[in-house]
Amino acid sequence: MADGDWARPGRVVAVRLDEPPRVVSLGVGVHGTTSRADVFRLPDLWQLHLYRYTADLHVDGELHAIRPGYVSLVPPGAEVRYRYRERSEHLYVHLRLPGDGDPVALPVVQDAGALTPAFSELLLRAIASAPRSPRRADAEVWSALWRLAGIAEPSRPDSRPHASFAAAVAHIESHLAARLPVPEVARAAGVSHNHLLRLFRAETGVTVVAYIRRRRMERARHLLRESTMPIPAVAAAVGIEDLQAFNKACRRELGASPRVVRGGAGEPS
Repeated sequence: MADGDWARPGRVVAVRLDEPPRVVSLGVGVHGTTSRADVFRLPDLWQLHLYRYTADLHVDGELHAIRPGYVSLVPPGAEVRYRYRERSEHLYVHLRLPGDGDPVALPVVQDAGALTPAFSELLLRAIASAPRSPRRADAEVWSALWRLAGIAEPSRPDSRPHASFAAAVAHIESHLAARLPVPEVARAAGVSHNHLLRLFRAETGVTVVAYIRRRRMERARHLLRESTMPIPAVAAAVGIEDLQAFNKACRRELGASPRVVRGGAGEPS
């Protein structure tokens, strides 16, 4: 990844998490015993640290105050300067990240807050796994990075939209075989009809009806391709009991009839 690809103003880096990282080194670092300062670079590796102490960290000259429970993710080539106050211990991972996939913006330093124990457990499991199963260590660190991405999502003045959207999606997923009027989904999510419409627009870019239609046909495509269920049973499983209507929906959304989709053709439109 080129330097200009990760650098962003405001102490933020862009990482790509579509594929697991490759861990090069990890463990428990102990500093501040013989010197109160460290200065170094890792030219080719990212640095992921979970801190258990209070100190000052400069990344390419920018000051960050770190505290217990803070996490840093420093990109390759950046100069880091630590100034410790006493013996200081942290969990560290030096890793390579994939260069492909959609970028995810993460702060160079952030407070893991209530997620600190879970984040620490993931890193400790990675440390324990590495000697016998390096790829499992990669997976644990990958999970930790996605946890960081969750912490870094833009905060909202009202935390309810996330919970309401999740409740609506859960209701839809468990009732795809039944009628799904939008007011019913709104009641399940605990929000008004109009609020649900705004929420789905914000979270998915489509209406509730379009989202339900898409999920029905995604499930239909999966069942047609991967199961031996009869076509009428597949139609019923996605809430379309009329075979003529199911045939039209498959042609419109998947680009082919149910029999052709079952044979391997057809992609979601």
